[in-house]
Amino acid sequence: MEAVPSINPDSPRVRFGAEMRRLREAAELSQAAVAARLGCTQTQVSRLEKANRTPSRSDAERLDLLFAASEGVSFARLYERIVAQPGNPPWFRSWAEEIEPTLLVLRSWDPLLVPGLLQTEAYARHIFLMEPRATPEEVEQRVEARMRRQRILDRAQPPLVSVLFDAGVLRRRVGGPEVMCGQLDRLLELATHPSVFIQVVNPDCLPGLAGPFMIAKLPHGQPDVISSDAPAQAQITADPDIVAAIWERYEAIRLWAYPERESLRIIEEVRREWT
Repeated sequence: MEAVPSINPDSPRVRFGAEMRRLREAAELSQAAVAARLGCTQTQVSRLEKANRTPSRSDAERLDLLFAASEGVSFARLYERIVAQPGNPPWFRSWAEEIEPTLLVLRSWDPLLVPGLLQTEAYARHIFLMEPRATPEEVEQRVEARMRRQRILDRAQPPLVSVLFDAGVLRRRVGGPEVMCGQLDRLLELATHPSVFIQVVNPDCLPGLAGPFMIAKLPHGQPDVISSDAPAQAQITADPDIVAAIWERYEAIRLWAYPERESLRIIEEVRREWT
């Protein structure tokens, strides 16, 4: 039986879904009837009500028209609260709020840094402090957002997370020896997690120089989704051609990965160098 991901009951997205279901049932409308008015499928309505899908502005506006702001509920205002959640840039929200909470398997590659899901708070904070024009408030919001993302590893049945990163990441100074020791300790700790697999990649791996990316396997036979990074904005897509190209690159990189046991030995060795 598939595990249902834990979702913050106080989040605006949960409130949106709960109010949608309550008003639909009060109006004696089926999910199919609401789907017809929203121009989507019954499954999509179900996912909205369960907070497994992030609503669009159009969804909110049509629901306000359908229920005529019943009992003072404004779906447009709830939508604004959802998109105003601090920490994650707007282009990343669909990944952090819709993809990661529901994924079954996450595969990632990073040639430069420890992947975000495995970062310590101190490591993440030093990365965000180096962002151009970052204010202290923005830094803390982004650190908090990153730590929230990591909660998917605490689920009763967490997703399988398989990460590849370049060996040079272990020696790239982020915040100094204390921060690096803490980060490498965190990697060694996470390596004991039954759903986390960590492999270090030989630095001679040229296919990995194109940049970092993530591949998400979703439930219910949905197509894979990828997120590939760029300095200004990530590309998040399920386009079959792009997903296939990323999968080919992932497999090419994986050929250069050390076995997990050897990878952990390398991490332990570099950890001693930072002491």
